[in-house]
Amino acid sequence: MTTERMSPLRRRMIEDMMVRGHGEKTKLDYIRAIKRFAAFLGRSPDTATTEDLRAWQLHMTETNVSVASFNQAITVLRFFFTVTCGRGDLVRNMRFRRAPQLLPVTLSPEEVARLIEAAPGPGLKYKAALSIAYGAGLRAGEIVNLKLGDIDSERMLIRVDQGKGRKDRNVMLSPSLLELLRDYWRKARPQGWLFPGLPPVKPISTRQLNRAVHAAADAAGIAKRVSLHTLRHSFATHLLEANTDIRVIQVLLGHAKLDTTARYAHVATRIIRDVTSPLDAARPGCNRGRNRRARPPA
Repeated sequence: MTTERMSPLRRRMIEDMMVRGHGEKTKLDYIRAIKRFAAFLGRSPDTATTEDLRAWQLHMTETNVSVASFNQAITVLRFFFTVTCGRGDLVRNMRFRRAPQLLPVTLSPEEVARLIEAAPGPGLKYKAALSIAYGAGLRAGEIVNLKLGDIDSERMLIRVDQGKGRKDRNVMLSPSLLELLRDYWRKARPQGWLFPGLPPVKPISTRQLNRAVHAAADAAGIAKRVSLHTLRHSFATHLLEANTDIRVIQVLLGHAKLDTTARYAHVATRIIRDVTSPLDAARPGCNRGRNRRARPPA
């Protein structure tokens, strides 16, 4: 694959993504996926055959590529060959793999409190960021893109600008979170970005936030596999256990489908414990219908 041949092809693919409104991160991910495929192929990706695509899928399977990465590769190749190359017949038989349905890891309210308290310093930056993840249920990418103007203290709302799916939404701003953010602002005096990085003209990275979460989990003695998304899972689960309407939780999380939100019902242990088993409902009736002279089982 030569630069002369690839450059126009890449430019065309980028233009196709621009027309369809793909975000910058999506564009970068798609280009990287095609570069990996081209490296495997050893020539320009637009010259691939059906057997080449079959070999690529087999290679990903044999090298234990995760289900998410495998499916992303299929999505990118479908876009590349169908839209950019006009060879949709080539990818007609490419199939996604079904991911195992795993329950999300959640923390108890006590564990959340310990985690946030153990957030690394100096200052309150990471404590404030972790508090937003749990207190408002934001994703890592949504937290790092927060600006000072997104904190609406008058209406007690946080504006999420262009979250996942390129959708805006509002989430609640609790009084305790507002107090913490004000303390953080007074000490750090951020300008523009709520959580600036290095240099401060750019926001902090999601990688930095996850490193802070891992450090806090170690310091708090939490053995579970914890990430920033764990706080979002805990936010949804604890709201559900507090009898918050699941449709309200769906809006707060920014889920397009209710089914995505409904999975938190599987980890809401308080709700599960409070459900009456049909055995308990059936036993009184069974007892009434039994012969009183029958002997109890040995």
